[in-house]
Amino acid sequence: MMLVAVFGCVLVAGCGGGESSSTPGASGGEKVINIWWAQWAPSDGLQQLGEDFKKETGIAVNVHQIPWGSYQDQVFLNFANPQTDFDIVVGDSQWLGRCAKNNLYLDLSNWLPTAVDLKTVHPTALKYLCEYPPGEPKYYAAPCETDAVGFAYRKDWFEDPKEKEAFKAKYNRELAPPQTWNEFKDIAEFFTRPGEKRYGCAILTGREYDSIVMGLQQFMWAFGGSWGDPKTLKVEGSANSPGAVQGVTFAKELLKFAPPGAAKFSYDKTLEAFKNGSAAMSMDYFAFFPDIAKSMPEKSGFFPLPKNPLSSDSRYISLGGQGMSISTKVSPERQEQAKKFIAWFLKTDTQKKWVTKPAGFTANTEILKSDDFRKATPYNAAFAESLDHLQDFWSVPAYNDLLASATRHLG
Repeated sequence: MMLVAVFGCVLVAGCGGGESSSTPGASGGEKVINIWWAQWAPSDGLQQLGEDFKKETGIAVNVHQIPWGSYQDQVFLNFANPQTDFDIVVGDSQWLGRCAKNNLYLDLSNWLPTAVDLKTVHPTALKYLCEYPPGEPKYYAAPCETDAVGFAYRKDWFEDPKEKEAFKAKYNRELAPPQTWNEFKDIAEFFTRPGEKRYGCAILTGREYDSIVMGLQQFMWAFGGSWGDPKTLKVEGSANSPGAVQGVTFAKELLKFAPPGAAKFSYDKTLEAFKNGSAAMSMDYFAFFPDIAKSMPEKSGFFPLPKNPLSSDSRYISLGGQGMSISTKVSPERQEQAKKFIAWFLKTDTQKKWVTKPAGFTANTEILKSDDFRKATPYNAAFAESLDHLQDFWSVPAYNDLLASATRHLG
């Protein structure tokens, strides 16, 4: 569930899909597991873990990184070959239906429960990143990167004594990360000062792939709307319900407190608005926050999405992240090798190493609950708090048509 696929002409790296078991720079005949993933920090971390796997097993791991903008295109173009160049692909949750129905992902239903105790996997990650259809014990992926939409906020602004005094005088409460969407709106209004080129918030509204859907569906859900009835698949009365309209209207009102151009902010733009000092609060996936925490340690803080206006004890958050799937278009020998790596990756000891990597977010419930994890970074606690509230959109084969339609209408 991430920002992949700006459709256009792309080059397929290594097309031809041969069964070669070596990688550039490896000695001839060396066993290698080829993994395809997008180009970002978690992929670097996975490659580093691969070095540990090689030390233990003698099998090398090659993580081939592809820019997000062409990642989906390259994966599915490669799937069109008789054999794929990857053994494992780390794919978005919405790919599950398409790849399961078209026999592109290996069915892991019988194997996955033997590789990991499924009770140790966060149920939301298992449901949306691994199962198809969601909620049924049919598995086409293993959890890899679990992610959620959250907020970065300018801690230095929030903790400024003059700002705190002025805010309390105007709103009769302390200036602090918002607990509800109504509190969020007040803070966004308070920090909006066009003359100083300061604004209250930046939310996801971009037309590239899924950003406006990931951003605005959270407001639809918060006010009681949805994309449709999950059993009948009917949209009438759900996506156009009063709650859905109210939610999108609320999001639109927030744009009054956003920087110029904020009606078309994708993932990179909300981060840019935060870094350049024009937004007090910026919405994005937690996996993109490590760079902010590293480059602005004294100025940044993080919080989960606010609670719903209609029910102060609940919230809805867009799921992110990807699962590891094995290609059906490689030999049984390579599939078994891939299973060996995934089983190793899911071990608790390995996951404890994984979470030390930038944005190496786990689905392991033991680790998520631990103080060691929550205190390891300034954003881990907010991330862990978000997982119980995650919701996904469409993993059905027609997801891309639905996504295009939703993007058009929301835009």
